[in-house]
Amino acid sequence: MTSQNANWRQIGNVSVLDMDGNIRIGGSSVALQEAIRGLLAEGRNQVLLNLARVSYIDSLGLGELISIHITLKKNGGQIKLLHLTQRLRELMTITKLLTVFDVYEDEAEALDSFRKSDLEIPEPQPFLVAVH
Repeated sequence: MTSQNANWRQIGNVSVLDMDGNIRIGGSSVALQEAIRGLLAEGRNQVLLNLARVSYIDSLGLGELISIHITLKKNGGQIKLLHLTQRLRELMTITKLLTVFDVYEDEAEALDSFRKSDLEIPEPQPFLVAVH
């Protein structure tokens, strides 16, 4: 079994997690889980997950990514993916997860997307008034 490492670096308000190894259940997805828990404990909820050195994700690893996506969203944050290998991109396409995650090939562009989403102001929603 290939081990997994998660090294993180902070760029502005974004925590970049550089993953190395496979994301699979059975102990090797622990590095990712611990890294996310640690970041959330420090109030860091904007995560860019660099998957350039990840060659394999099993079904439970995909489930873990979804769980992280939900957890970060509940905490006012988000996760975006960077540098999917062709194999991972195909897997994410087959499972329709490319519609769930923002995916980037350029780190600067990905980091910029976090700043843009911070600046976006939701448009006011019309409201209805009931007249009796």
